[in-house]
Amino acid sequence: MKTHAHMALRRHGLALSITTALACTCGSAYAQNAPPLPPPPAPAQQGDQKGTTELAAITVTGSALPRIDVETPSPVTTITADQIQKSGLTTVSDVIRAVSADNSGSIPPAFTGGFAAGSSGVALRGLTVNSTLVLINGRRAANYPLADDGQRSFVDLNTIPSNAIDRIEVLKDGASSLYGADAIAGVVNIILKPSFKGAEFSGEVGTSQKGGGTTRRGTVLFGGGDLRKDGWNAYFSAEYQKDDRIKVGDRGYPYNTNDTRRSGGNNLIGGQPSQNSGSLYGTVTPGTLGTPGDVTSGVADPGAVSQPLVPCGAGSTLITDDPNNPGSYCAYNRTRYFDIAPEMERAGVYGRFTLKLNDTTQAYIDTSYYQVKTNFRGPPPQIQASTPNNTNSIALPATLPDGSLNPNNPFAADGKAALINYTFPGVTGGGQNKNHNLRITGGVTGSWGDWSYDTALVFNHSSLDTDTYGLLNYNSLIAAITNGTYNFLDPSQNSRAFLDALAPALHKTSTSDLQSFDFRVSRPLLDLPGGSLGLATGIDVRHEEQNDPDLNPDLAAQGLGIAHTKGNRTVTGAYVELDAPFLESLEVDVSGRYDHYSDFGKSFSPKIGIKWKPIQQLAVRGTFSKGFRAPSFAENGSSEAEGFATYTPPEEFQNLHNNSGYVQPYPLAFLTAANPKVKPERSKSWTFGLVFQPTDDISASLDYYRIKKTGVIGQQSPSAVLAAYYAGQPLPTASSIVQDVPDPAAPDALPRPIVVVAPYVNQNSLETKGIDLDLKGGFNFAENVRFTSEINLTKIISWVLTLQDGSKLQFVGTHGPYGLSSGAGTPRYRGSWANSVQWGKLTLTGTIYYTSSIKLTAPDVAPGCQSTNTLTGADFPSSCRSSSYTQVDFTGNYDVTEKVSITGSIMNAFDRKAPFDPLNYAGLNYNPTYAQAGVVGRFFTVGVKVKL
Repeated sequence: MKTHAHMALRRHGLALSITTALACTCGSAYAQNAPPLPPPPAPAQQGDQKGTTELAAITVTGSALPRIDVETPSPVTTITADQIQKSGLTTVSDVIRAVSADNSGSIPPAFTGGFAAGSSGVALRGLTVNSTLVLINGRRAANYPLADDGQRSFVDLNTIPSNAIDRIEVLKDGASSLYGADAIAGVVNIILKPSFKGAEFSGEVGTSQKGGGTTRRGTVLFGGGDLRKDGWNAYFSAEYQKDDRIKVGDRGYPYNTNDTRRSGGNNLIGGQPSQNSGSLYGTVTPGTLGTPGDVTSGVADPGAVSQPLVPCGAGSTLITDDPNNPGSYCAYNRTRYFDIAPEMERAGVYGRFTLKLNDTTQAYIDTSYYQVKTNFRGPPPQIQASTPNNTNSIALPATLPDGSLNPNNPFAADGKAALINYTFPGVTGGGQNKNHNLRITGGVTGSWGDWSYDTALVFNHSSLDTDTYGLLNYNSLIAAITNGTYNFLDPSQNSRAFLDALAPALHKTSTSDLQSFDFRVSRPLLDLPGGSLGLATGIDVRHEEQNDPDLNPDLAAQGLGIAHTKGNRTVTGAYVELDAPFLESLEVDVSGRYDHYSDFGKSFSPKIGIKWKPIQQLAVRGTFSKGFRAPSFAENGSSEAEGFATYTPPEEFQNLHNNSGYVQPYPLAFLTAANPKVKPERSKSWTFGLVFQPTDDISASLDYYRIKKTGVIGQQSPSAVLAAYYAGQPLPTASSIVQDVPDPAAPDALPRPIVVVAPYVNQNSLETKGIDLDLKGGFNFAENVRFTSEINLTKIISWVLTLQDGSKLQFVGTHGPYGLSSGAGTPRYRGSWANSVQWGKLTLTGTIYYTSSIKLTAPDVAPGCQSTNTLTGADFPSSCRSSSYTQVDFTGNYDVTEKVSITGSIMNAFDRKAPFDPLNYAGLNYNPTYAQAGVVGRFFTVGVKVKL
């Protein structure tokens, strides 16, 4: 008598590899911790070049049911360990961010100026890192302790073991019906090896032809025990990688300067008084103190011109003919202190022990610990700042408190103050982020009759140490200038202890924790014409915590506001999935999940998927799903973030104050507060696709997607709060204004605002649509020569944000959304084309990566080109566009013996330069999210791999 399980294993469908370099061979794929099924008496088989291979039932991301036909109704990209090696990419971050569906909102490791410096995140469909769920072996991971832009939570890809990867599955479809929150744009599931026997060692070194960025990498992988014969298996993996920094000064124009006049752009070089920037040699202008005794109230004399405080020295140029800066100054390239790529050190270990309890039951425990250290440079601090205290009008007083003339002020004898622009030599800028990630998972998988089960406990702790240097202490700065204790004329006379007190190091430790328990079961229910009706269900409970304290709690440091996040919650969830093969050619999959959050309540997420094969070579598939993104702790916890901007009150308000100094430009604080009442973002997703496989070696898929998200969480409009305040109307709900003391010149007038408090609210909606194309072909030219070619392309048709007033912003092909993460923009096309030749012991691969051009516009900032020549008003460049970027990588592997192989690669083989992009703020005149290799330059690596 045939059991349901046996019937299920007889099902054979269109066993296609879905994607480019990302297809898996069904016969050799490992289960994603799938519980073993009872062995069938007559297993299905599939022909291959070496003979016959049993088809194993595996669990594919996006479904909880083990299956033989890996083609589900949802599009899934599979990247095997072998394909990762052929690509020449070494980290999970590099591999995932090379997927064409990774787009706007992705976090590049090179963005050291961001909130989450040194981390790396993936953003499928351009919906930011908080809408893509990252799993390890099908289970959640703790978020990075810092939120992107102080708002969006994400998993740092740098802390995931890469040496132990079996495959990576990228589900490009909504999946909240199985996994819960955050799986709106898709799921990235990193699946580690379930077992390993033997020993492997590898070493690799590489460097850029242009200098800098030298990398050293070593890995160890060894294990023993045969699960079938010995009843156990254990293996251990370790890896270490260190990447040297690439300094801005190591590269040529335009990646090493803010002076782009030779290209028709602006001169933003440091040292210009009109730009409130200073050089090491200082610039002074005669004037007076608007408020006696207040050194921050300097006012230049009418017609006064600037002059260097001391003669221009090394690294600077005397400028005397600048129409924007009457007088003279020492031009100084402050960008030389920045890095194109930071110094990074990544080290980690991973181990797994699996024990066979009986013929149908296994228990396992695995543990990983990774440390990622990022050192990034920054310039010494300059005296001008508007955050949190405005020192743009700071001046050296004519006399000191004891009545003596100020020796630092060249105009002191005339009783004049000296407005000063200055960069402090000897004060080191930059910082270090050191992330520690510990993850322990223990579980049991097995079967009982027709039931298969899988249960696990996960403990994941991430701790981030942040050290920041080179930020001036405001009180120390004011005291040093007022008392004349800092020597501006001969900075070498300032002691180290004095400089350390002037700019003390800042430190904080941030943590993120996740503990979870789940129990999952599946079984066939009854026979249908196309196979067995499959059931999968499960429950899970998890607890999440985040504690990110202020780095600048008392606003003592110039250049930082308040930013802290604290929150915790418990989540319980249950899901059910039914897969019904009504016919050999028709499969319907339905699933739904209920979640309850301790902080905001409940949510239900359904999904239906259909796959139809009108002929054996063609499959038509489609899905509809609803999903949600849970508010982050920054959005609904005990959290707030404060920033500052120089603000000029409206003209009417100035007139009411008789245009006194009280209403002249001043620093206004904007405090974004968490809102416990904010609701989850909701989504509806549609996919429709075709999968065509005319032969075993040729396959193609084309998928259309559409995602609509409502209740998008963002800060309540500060402009609306200010407008209501000035008009004397009720302020928007949950917002407030902190007033300054009354104006002495107009005590009865409305006081000026000094803090605008606006919470996070559900305010906007968005919709994005696009197409994914995946082609794969393999050809045998001789007995030992095989050629494969794979194309992976994503086109974003539309990415529209609808604002509260009903207006729409189209972001595709622009730098919008510009305020998001690194402001990388939303390119319309991203793709890759990989070609491999295997000739006996030699394998050569060439891969082309392409990203389309981006307009230098940012609809969420203002209409029109956002990059212009400020003197002429002309677009800069005249096309108002950053060109497309194409990169070619070559990798190779030669098996010297069965146990020793040599690897090598030439990345960016044709040394293609990164397109000029003056609008991106994560890199200097280029876009590091899509074109980092274009600034690194041609990069060579060579390595060796030994198997014992």
